[in-house]
Amino acid sequence: MNTFDVVVIGSGPGGYVAAIRAAQLGLTVACIDKVKELGGTCLNIGCIPSKTLLHASELYWKMVHEAEAYGLKSGECSYSFKEMMKRKQKVVTSFNEGIAALFKKNKITFFPGSAKLISPTVVQVAGEQIGAKNIILATGSEPSSLPFLPFDEKKIVSSTGALSLTKVPERLLVIGAGVIGVELGSVYSRLGSKVEFVEFLDRICPTLDEAVSKELQKILTKQGMAFRLSSKVTGADITSNEVILRVGTEQLRGDVVLIAVGRKPYTQNLGLEAVGIVPTAKGTIPIDNRFRTSIPTIYAIGDIIDGPMLAHKASEEGVAVAEIIAGQNPVVNYLAIPNVIYTYPEVAAVGLTEAEAASLGITVKTGMFPFKINSRAKCTGEEEGFVKIVSDSASDVILGIHIIGAHASELIAEGALAIQNGLTTLQLAHTPHAHPTLSEALKEAALGVHHRAIHR
Repeated sequence: MNTFDVVVIGSGPGGYVAAIRAAQLGLTVACIDKVKELGGTCLNIGCIPSKTLLHASELYWKMVHEAEAYGLKSGECSYSFKEMMKRKQKVVTSFNEGIAALFKKNKITFFPGSAKLISPTVVQVAGEQIGAKNIILATGSEPSSLPFLPFDEKKIVSSTGALSLTKVPERLLVIGAGVIGVELGSVYSRLGSKVEFVEFLDRICPTLDEAVSKELQKILTKQGMAFRLSSKVTGADITSNEVILRVGTEQLRGDVVLIAVGRKPYTQNLGLEAVGIVPTAKGTIPIDNRFRTSIPTIYAIGDIIDGPMLAHKASEEGVAVAEIIAGQNPVVNYLAIPNVIYTYPEVAAVGLTEAEAASLGITVKTGMFPFKINSRAKCTGEEEGFVKIVSDSASDVILGIHIIGAHASELIAEGALAIQNGLTTLQLAHTPHAHPTLSEALKEAALGVHHRAIHR
């Protein structure tokens, strides 16, 4: 039986990063995944393919709706959905190959197949048993479904099916107006679908700062998407031609229904019961402050433990657990982990919202700066949205940064850096920012906390 210092189960952003970091630290490493394509959900059927389609559809939308405002005339604009899908797969495949190359470079042994825990130090895969001094569970998550609407990935689709449709539906109904829903809804709305959301809560993307959530809904509505808030789907009828959703006393008709009501940890058939690991009622695996499960040789990271289901969170945890196994003492600052929604414009946040800070008993000050008076945004015509900074009124330490606007996914890195290092709003405000740039909006928002914004 082959024995390794570390066996990682799952090759997603948590698993493959943990494997690489452990190998860098001189440990012998094996990685197991039930599919042969490395990269997990994020790479194969999640983050990467969705952002590839979001970018393509955004370019098309801008050419159709905004080109003339820039003095651009390109004639009639059209698209090939088939070619968009081909490019999406090409991007995914290139990353599959890239991770495989990194495994080879770092001498990581990959075993394709479903893994099952036999004991705290033995894993079985494809009929073979592998010894492990340490095991890292990084199996990720899968889409949650509704009991009366099982996925067929044709008419009733999860995010996986939505990324593999063969044609753009004329009518797309989306159950759930969270991150996945609004992103994939945006793709198909831009390409011509009539998109309508049914959301149980009273606002979209409810984890966002309330001002950002309301602004995002306003912008997406302006783009042609419709929202039914505080609404619940109570049943459905599926015919050969359409799906009819019952929402209260009304019926909504669509060609395809996307169910985007969240994700659940994937821990089935892992053999957890064989080693005595008991998941919580939510399906997550309990861990201590060093990512150890109830079994000292078995660790867990990513979507199968508590916390936001984010690829980069899993990666941070993957690095940390590899370093812990190697005898180091890393710390993951969860407050500094950003969250991004890749709509148009983008939304990005890091740290606490104003409401979250208040719920903790913290008295806050806030500063806001709109992009419509930012010089670079004026130049590029990307004037929607704003930056909002939340700070501790006593210490001036930045507690949260919330952005809705063009390239928010890139701008939020400055916010994450600020929170990671405990910076104050004045330290951010006194940092020189190049002109003209969108990042100046962060500087102005920080000044705004102290009623000192120069351009407002």
